[in-house]
Amino acid sequence: MSFTPDIRLFTCHYASQQSCTEGGSILRDLNFPDNITLTRLVCTGKLEESDLLRSFEDGADGVYVVGCPVDTCHNVRGSQRAAKRVESVRQALAELGVEKDRLRMYHVERGMHPEFIAAGEEMDALIRQLGPSPFCRKAA
Repeated sequence: MSFTPDIRLFTCHYASQQSCTEGGSILRDLNFPDNITLTRLVCTGKLEESDLLRSFEDGADGVYVVGCPVDTCHNVRGSQRAAKRVESVRQALAELGVEKDRLRMYHVERGMHPEFIAAGEEMDALIRQLGPSPFCRKAA
């Protein structure tokens, strides 16, 4: 059975600014997985637990957040707030018997860093290994 995961990415404007230039063509040129839907935020600190959970409700097999490094967040503590919210939802997933690795947080430097691409590749490989989300039974 072939499985292409639906992965949602919430990313800080600053952490992704170079990666998203020219309509995302840079990402495509660097083989960023095309099954990842990218949502840019002014700051990941604006992301709420409900946004993460809604992604799973809407059919995501995996969700991840890319924010600034904790100690150099453009908005001072936004990345720290996001990390706490991600961890809260990870714990809720575990309590529901769902793999908490379906949700992750990454901190990367501004600009075009290989870590931004690597995070997408890592999430794609991980979610392919975990299989479809238990929250959404997709039609075969």
